[in-house]
Amino acid sequence: MRQLTLLATAWLLLLGPLHGAAFAHRPGDPPHQLYQMGDLTLESGKVMKDFAISYVTHGTLNAMKSNAILMVTALSGNHHRLDFLIGPGKALDTNKYFIVATDAISNGLTTSPSNSKAQPRMQFPRFVMRDMVQSQYRLLKDKLGIEHVVAVVGPSMGGMQALQWGVSYPDFMDSLVALVPLARTPAWSVVVVDASRKAIMLDPAWKGGEYTTPPAEGIRLWRDIVGFAAARTPELYRYQFPQPLDVLPWLKAQEDAQLALFDANDYIYQTWAYEAHDVSTTPGMNGDYVKALRAIKAKTLIMTGTKDLLNPEWEALEAARYIRDVRTVPINPDSVTGHFAAGGFIPADVEQINMEVERLLDIVTQRGPSSDSRALSGRARPPASARSCRRCDGGGGSSRIPSGRSRRSATRAWGAPHRPRASSGCGGRGRAAS
Repeated sequence: MRQLTLLATAWLLLLGPLHGAAFAHRPGDPPHQLYQMGDLTLESGKVMKDFAISYVTHGTLNAMKSNAILMVTALSGNHHRLDFLIGPGKALDTNKYFIVATDAISNGLTTSPSNSKAQPRMQFPRFVMRDMVQSQYRLLKDKLGIEHVVAVVGPSMGGMQALQWGVSYPDFMDSLVALVPLARTPAWSVVVVDASRKAIMLDPAWKGGEYTTPPAEGIRLWRDIVGFAAARTPELYRYQFPQPLDVLPWLKAQEDAQLALFDANDYIYQTWAYEAHDVSTTPGMNGDYVKALRAIKAKTLIMTGTKDLLNPEWEALEAARYIRDVRTVPINPDSVTGHFAAGGFIPADVEQINMEVERLLDIVTQRGPSSDSRALSGRARPPASARSCRRCDGGGGSSRIPSGRSRRSATRAWGAPHRPRASSGCGGRGRAAS
């Protein structure tokens, strides 16, 4: 246990500095590309003028254009958000697939309040998650000539977009991968993002969005509320800081490092889309949550973070009850890393996510699930129970944080029968058994 704690602490102490670096463009990375599509008409009827979507591609599109995968990104993230899944030998293997990694509206690379000349700052029109999806659809169809993708993959707000893709364009993909997602933003998450938005807007330096230097105090509070509170867990901090007050200088250093990483107005606009997300409001669904989720035809993988304080697990598990062909998997349930589990920073989490995504892609591309799951990554793997035991006792070099409980029962296999039950007072924590 002591070895485990030391390993966990060593990794966690690196997470803050790595966070900014992980999403930066590095020498040798694929070049940024822009698809200038002119005016983009939003679902509201408003127009986003001179719209351009930013993206990068990895791998080679085959002659039939049948090996494409779309990656969509998270709140305040960019096209590097899932780099831990992309590359030779990883789940999104660039020797097999052509990955289109996109930037969401208002992330500072795709058209945003911070870079729009026609509608700068708070003149920018509000948009919803489906407008993000529509811009990505036009990129694939109109620019790249892609009529169908193997998968749509995304974390957090990207997972929300992935589920929306399945509702809006159910025949466009073979599979969906939604990491720590929401199908409908619950009241709790609305409160979290609203608080972070108020932190910026109540800073006098914000100046109604007309600032010339970042509203630093508001940005610090936004980062604290979302990135360092809701997106993490008490258990993470317990093992990172045996002396609790040591967190304060560390937190200040993280805030300083992130002040200029993402524009405040861009974040405000993305949070408006985040809190309004609801697949039941898709045109034609008439507010029917179950109907919307039942429209998804793609084989779906939903991975949740244990005790996620930003996107609560129960909402994604509730949504899974109504998706036709779904597998739900908690990310390393023997740890309690919450929303952070999908961040790509903890080796054991990265390994599990790669394994699960690779398994799904093997199935939908008809390479089929291996008769022996230990061959999934081309190397021997111990049974799941053995892997879990090693992680609990700190063996194998994996940095795990014990929770004192197991939630493997939350895993549901593809093809498991749906057993919808009436929602409980806790917001629908009932789970279909595998």
